Amino acid sequence: MTGSPSPAAPPPRPRRSGSWLRFARPRGRGGQLIGAYGLLTLTALLFLIFSLTLPRTFPTRDTVDSILSNQSIPAVLALAAMVPIVTGAFDLSIGYGLGLAHVMVMQLVVVEGWPWPLACLTVIAEGGVVGVLNGVVVEFGRIDSFIATLGTGSMMYAVTGWVTGGGRIVPGPQGLPAAFTDVYDSTFLGLPVPAFYVLALAVVLWVVLERLPLGRYLHVVGSNPRAADLVGIPTRRYTVYAFAASGLIVGFAGVLLAAQQQIGNPSVGLDYLLPAFVGALLGSTAIKPGRPNALGTLVAVTVLAVGLTGIAQMGGDFWTVPLFYGGTLLLAVGLAGYSARRRLRTGAVVPRDPPAVTPDGGTQGSPP
Repeated sequence: MTGSPSPAAPPPRPRRSGSWLRFARPRGRGGQLIGAYGLLTLTALLFLIFSLTLPRTFPTRDTVDSILSNQSIPAVLALAAMVPIVTGAFDLSIGYGLGLAHVMVMQLVVVEGWPWPLACLTVIAEGGVVGVLNGVVVEFGRIDSFIATLGTGSMMYAVTGWVTGGGRIVPGPQGLPAAFTDVYDSTFLGLPVPAFYVLALAVVLWVVLERLPLGRYLHVVGSNPRAADLVGIPTRRYTVYAFAASGLIVGFAGVLLAAQQQIGNPSVGLDYLLPAFVGALLGSTAIKPGRPNALGTLVAVTVLAVGLTGIAQMGGDFWTVPLFYGGTLLLAVGLAGYSARRRLRTGAVVPRDPPAVTPDGGTQGSPP
C-alpha cells in the first residue's frame, strides 16, 4: 500500500528589484496617523486656543500676514538645516552663513555699487561654495560635523566682522532700489510674497528628497552608511551635495534678510540658529515621523510661529522666547528618539542578498 503523496514544496518567491533592505510595515494604523499628523493637529489646536483667548487680536488678517512674513526667513533657514540632517550631519554654520550672506549683499549693492540682481546671485553662489567647503571638511577631513561646521562658522563670523569693520552697512539717503526691497515687502494674491518662497522651496525639497533617486540616496546615507557603501552609493559625494544645497539655501535666506532689514548687521544671523534647528528637528516628528522631511519642517515652523505669536500677544516677557525654543528643542529631540525606537520595535530590518557584483567590480543598480 502506497502512502499519500507528500505535498509539493511551495514555489520560491520571486525576488523583487530595488533595495536589498526590506522594512516590515509598523503595526497600528491609528498610531501612524497620530504620529504623522499630530503636529499639524497641534497647530490647529493652538490657533483655536489663542483665538478664543485673544478674540480681538489673534484671529485677524494682520496676525496671519505677520506670521507669514516674519517667519519666512526662519522657515527657509530651517529647510537649509534639514538637508544635511537627512544624511546624518549637522551644519552649525548656517547662522553665521546667514549673517555673512546678508552683509555681503549690502556690501555689494551699497558700497560697491553692483546691480542688485547680480549681487544676489553672487551671494547665493558663494553660499553654495561655502556649503561645498563644509562638506569637504566634514567628509574628506574626517571631522565631526558639529566641530567642523562650528569652526567654519566662526571663520565666517570673522569674515563678516572684517567686511563691516565691526559696524553696520547703512544705505545712503537714496536708500536701496525699490525692486530689491520688493523682494521681501511685496504681496502676491493678497499674501506676503516671502510665504510663497517658503512654499516653493519646501515643494522642491519634498520632490527631490521623496520622489527622486538623489533623495533616496541621501536618506540611505543618513540611515545606514554601511548599507550605502555596500550598494555602491558614494557617501562622501552625496554628503557634500547635501551641504552644498544647504549653503545655497542659506545664501537665499541672506538675500531675504538683507531685503527685510535694509541694513548690514554683522551679528544678526546668530539669532536664527536655534529656531532653524528647532524647526528642522521638530519637523522630523511630523508627516514622516523619524525621517527628516520638508513638509514636516514646514509644519514645525508653523506651530512655532503660532505659539510665539500667541505668547507675544498675551504679553509674554522677553525671556519666554528662548524658553519656548529651548523647551521645544528638547521636546523635538525626545520625540524623534522615541519615534526611532518605536520603529525599531515595530519594524524589523530583514537583509536580502547583497547586490550582485558586475564584472567591472561595480554593483547592479548602483547610482552613477
